[in-house]
Amino acid sequence: MELKDWKLSQLGEDIWKKKYQNGDETFAQWLDRVSNGDTEVKDLIINKRFIFGGRILASRGVTDRKVTYSNCYVLPQVGDSIEEIYDTNKYLARTFSYGGGCGIDISQLRPKGSPVNNAAMTTTGAVSFMDTFNNTSQTIGQKGRRGALMISMSVNHPEIKDFINAKTQNKKLEQCNISVRTDDLFMTRVIAGDGNANDLMYKLAENNWDWGEPGMLFWDNINKETLLSEYIKNGEFEFAGVNPCAEEPLPAGGSCLLGSINLSEFVKDPFGERPVFNTPAFIRAVKIAVRALNQVLDEGLPLHPLQIQRDSVAKWRQIGLGIMGFGDMLIKMRIPYGSDRCSKLIATIGKALCNAGLQESALLAKELGMFEAYNEDYILNSFYMQSKIKDGVISDETINLIKTYGLRNSQLFTIAPTGSIGTMFGISTGVEPVYDVNGFARTTKSLNAEDKVYMEYPDIVHQAIESDDIDMLNNKPAYLIGAKDLDFMSRVKTQADWQQWIDASISSTLNLPNEATVEDVFKAYVLAHELGCKGLTVFRDGCKKVGILNKIEPKEEKSKPIQLNTIDTAINHCIAFGSKLQTGCGSLWMTVYFHKETGQLCHIFLNKGSRGGCNSYMVGLSRLISLAGKKGATVEEIVDQLNSVVACPSFVSKKATQSDISSGRSCADAIGRELLKLHEQFKCTYLNQPEIVELKVQDKIIAERKQCPECGAALTYTGGCISCFNCGWTKCD
Repeated sequence: MELKDWKLSQLGEDIWKKKYQNGDETFAQWLDRVSNGDTEVKDLIINKRFIFGGRILASRGVTDRKVTYSNCYVLPQVGDSIEEIYDTNKYLARTFSYGGGCGIDISQLRPKGSPVNNAAMTTTGAVSFMDTFNNTSQTIGQKGRRGALMISMSVNHPEIKDFINAKTQNKKLEQCNISVRTDDLFMTRVIAGDGNANDLMYKLAENNWDWGEPGMLFWDNINKETLLSEYIKNGEFEFAGVNPCAEEPLPAGGSCLLGSINLSEFVKDPFGERPVFNTPAFIRAVKIAVRALNQVLDEGLPLHPLQIQRDSVAKWRQIGLGIMGFGDMLIKMRIPYGSDRCSKLIATIGKALCNAGLQESALLAKELGMFEAYNEDYILNSFYMQSKIKDGVISDETINLIKTYGLRNSQLFTIAPTGSIGTMFGISTGVEPVYDVNGFARTTKSLNAEDKVYMEYPDIVHQAIESDDIDMLNNKPAYLIGAKDLDFMSRVKTQADWQQWIDASISSTLNLPNEATVEDVFKAYVLAHELGCKGLTVFRDGCKKVGILNKIEPKEEKSKPIQLNTIDTAINHCIAFGSKLQTGCGSLWMTVYFHKETGQLCHIFLNKGSRGGCNSYMVGLSRLISLAGKKGATVEEIVDQLNSVVACPSFVSKKATQSDISSGRSCADAIGRELLKLHEQFKCTYLNQPEIVELKVQDKIIAERKQCPECGAALTYTGGCISCFNCGWTKCD
């Protein structure tokens, strides 16, 4: 098999080459290295049904460098002494150097002003040391990026107000995420309207609304919905913190070893009369994946950077099997995201995941032994098990296997963000819906020495359009919904639906529109806690975090004519027109942007409902036409060139059968004719009018939105990246 057989987009191919390919190895060699010769695992990867986490893809089998197979770690809570604080800093540096991210908790550090027995007399406080840890994250490189870091603090710490305000007052804290650890008592007081708790919660929500941080960790939910709840109750286990993306609560030294099953590849008869989820095939994949992750865990034991990490992983054997492609699966089955049908499907898949994973871990225990600290009573009496036994979703077979053999793992399920691997596959990530069903341009700096623009069109959307003959402009179905169009409360509910099946946690960003209020953020956090989520990250479009991370200053001129012989990507200053053409080989979607003051062609986006050669040609043609327009070529000059293209055999054959087909003798010719027509329509509608009517937007919202440095449009935060979906500019944390 070769890389081209995966049918990746250019961005997907670049992700594989720049992040996961080792040296000049071929794709076939990479598959052998990553699967370690396991034919079942290799088959799942080839068919895009399962994929390891990024660190395994990059590092497994690599022997010439000091690298770990684990994406992230949690270090011991930072001890309250100078020696322990700087030991933590040393451990961070070493872990970052092996490629792992880290989570730390600073709740044990005494507050500012407390007495100390040294020359200082009093301490500068817990928050003051955040700079030290952030600087280490910023300093240690990891192949083009910095080490990932999460810093958390208990809501009961005397310095919690300063912690909540830390990133609003300190523009140096750019290389870490921060989260507040809350408990049930605090949330109960909030719901009851207790003044102090309510004020603190409102301040947290206000800062989150304004700055994008901090997030929240619902610590009692974390300690309850887990296989280890009885260990925690009896004082034999403690979660020390969470990894940087917060999907893995872990003990001191614990690591997250990740893998994800692509749900979209388990739909039988997609877009057919009765599409169904292939549960038997999914169960088989879960069992193979659990066994594979355990094999990687054993291989990677000597490769952890620190002894405490090697000891912790050997004792507790946490793995993190999750899902991705959830949004794509729903579209294939015509199920609206967040609907009752969506919840029922999650329950079906979750039940299968839970039983299959536990069964395979029990069978591994039969072969290789239980995890070191295994206690049958603790496991079977855990809240996670008892809640499912009560509901009848844990099968007798699963319970009998556990009673007979024990478990190989103390933690099995998590849902990671899957940003890189999901983008590589060209599918939706984690539990997220498809971000934008209309497609977008994306610019990345992390994969290239300089900026590179990728035109990304969600393949699943075009499959839906082709299968159901959808008119995206006038009659878009309810199941074809993007993150930007989704009711945000439905997003929280869907995350909660998944959480009841996941013994670890879920990493997911709730994106709110710019017009969302502080009260909306407040309500989202309260709802997430009440529904049993273990944490939540909220990001409001246009909040000030964009300005901190990227030092973006608003442009004085928001609208100006495009200068000839320059490259200007200012879609924000344009009027868009769209058309659907019928070509000799299927439908062709065309979106054209004309500058609202000059009529100059700014951009054109062309896309066929496939990823074959014709679509690649259309993407290339889009870029060339756009470049010509921005360089000053008139619409008439561009059309003249397009109309000179010779006839295409597919057009000739379609016309011979009197099939419905757009005017022209080739795709290029049809595009040229339609472009000329749309330009004439634009001129009649806008340029010949005495006044262009602008959309009315609240002045407050306009003032608050942070602008793209390239085109001036509003920026959006998703998956740890700040992006402009007009021109494609992006920058990741």
